[in-house]
Amino acid sequence: MIETAEAMVKCLELEGVKVVFGYPGAAICPFYDYIYKSDKIRHILVRQEQNGGHSANGYARVTGKPAVCIATSGPGATNLITAIATAYADSIPLVVITGQVNTDQIGRDVFQEADITGSAEPFVKHSYLVKDATQLPRIMKEAFYIAGTGRNGPVLIDVPMDIQKVMIDFEYPESVDIISYNPTTKGNGLQIKRVVEAIQQSEKPLICVGGGVFSADAQAEFFKFANTFDIPVVTTMMGIGAIKGDDKLNMGMIGTHGCKLANQAMNECDLLILIGARVGDRAVTQPTFLAETRKIIHIDIDPAEIGKNMPVNIPLVGDAKKILLKLLETMEGSSSKKFTEWLNFLNDRKLPLEFADTPKGTINPKLFMKKLSDKAPSNTIIVADVGQNQIWTANGFKVKDGRFLTSCGMGTMGYSVPASIGVKLAKPDSPVIAICGDGSFQMSFMELATAVQHDVPIRVVVMVNNRLGMVCELQNKQYEHREMAVHLDGSPDFVKLAEAYGIPSMRVDDDSQIDDAIDRLFNEKGIFLLECSVAPNETTL
Repeated sequence: MIETAEAMVKCLELEGVKVVFGYPGAAICPFYDYIYKSDKIRHILVRQEQNGGHSANGYARVTGKPAVCIATSGPGATNLITAIATAYADSIPLVVITGQVNTDQIGRDVFQEADITGSAEPFVKHSYLVKDATQLPRIMKEAFYIAGTGRNGPVLIDVPMDIQKVMIDFEYPESVDIISYNPTTKGNGLQIKRVVEAIQQSEKPLICVGGGVFSADAQAEFFKFANTFDIPVVTTMMGIGAIKGDDKLNMGMIGTHGCKLANQAMNECDLLILIGARVGDRAVTQPTFLAETRKIIHIDIDPAEIGKNMPVNIPLVGDAKKILLKLLETMEGSSSKKFTEWLNFLNDRKLPLEFADTPKGTINPKLFMKKLSDKAPSNTIIVADVGQNQIWTANGFKVKDGRFLTSCGMGTMGYSVPASIGVKLAKPDSPVIAICGDGSFQMSFMELATAVQHDVPIRVVVMVNNRLGMVCELQNKQYEHREMAVHLDGSPDFVKLAEAYGIPSMRVDDDSQIDDAIDRLFNEKGIFLLECSVAPNETTL
């Protein structure tokens, strides 16, 4: 017989969990007492609960496995909701554990009580309020299974404090059998044949790849498929990094903030093959028009996404890795043609980059991203925040063998610094760079203390224009330059702020300084912060 709180820790250990991110409180202390006794789990104390969720998000995205974040009841749990929603929007597997008031106090508005399962319901794949301690091992096993299968997502487990103290016979299930949950992974054979026929009948096919390729760990299969038949590729923002940034097949990111060639390719193709992409409004602004003028194939693990935002000619539900392997097997065994002429046509349209001069005392952020990309080791992982910095990074940094991570579906500011901590803990041998604007940085810079305390050597780049840059750009374009509530007057000196945390830093305010600054960024052994001065009127275009 062991306490349920101890059983919770044993469940994590048996799931292979090495790192958890959290912020304790009274209602989760029984669980924390057994984490203290575990020699297999490292706990990372964040400085705000939401950031614990973002750190777990980054950890999950690069490991491909559900990651764990923890909070106490009431405000601790509600602070996690934005991080849960962020993970849900981007299909990131999390197991979120929260403490709750005693069972007999639920519904009585006692101190630090909040209905977290009800509050988070729109943003979770599933949730549990544990009322029977004997069911805890089954619940934990199911939570990891649900979070990491089918379309990935966050699962919430809310455990009352008295339940954590109940003595139970511990036995962890070896398997999961949920009658109502059985995601399709194989892909319908008839639909696969239809996809092959559509590709063979096409003259100008185009693959649009999204984040689902990473969820399925199908990057190699996707690239082999595209490369074997010379099919050009565009990516959503979530799909950046599925193919190397400088590959001949890569036409760039689509959408309102994407590159011109990628959008032209979308408009001129006669067959669009969507793989693990949800056709969000920032990626495809006129989905109905596209569907009227070309044939659409949509491959996705979640049947609810197919046809939701764009009419589809050939739907194909299943795991991208398995489907791509079957497509390769089928097409390589036939007289499939290549689309080299169409690929060359698009590559001939690629234009050399040009960089405008910027006002004295500022750098060109697009030039900075170009140089950062050129100098970065091939395994560099970039974690961009939300705003202009995100667009400069998405369009300017050419991913090689690393990754590009950001909050896409929810567009959560303050994501990059805590997420980069999770990424670095999961991938200690890869350089990890958080790219922020001065607005987004000020939403989570307290996590620099987390990086210092736990010796997590991330690099942080802060683009400073004293503006909420993306909103300011929108106001200038659509609201006749009426800049309202976007000036960040009163912001600290970020170089001095870094110094306060004991972090080496420097500032660049001229393009001639960029090369030396980037060299130092990569050569510093510990945490490093680089502040880049950007003109207030700099745009994403």
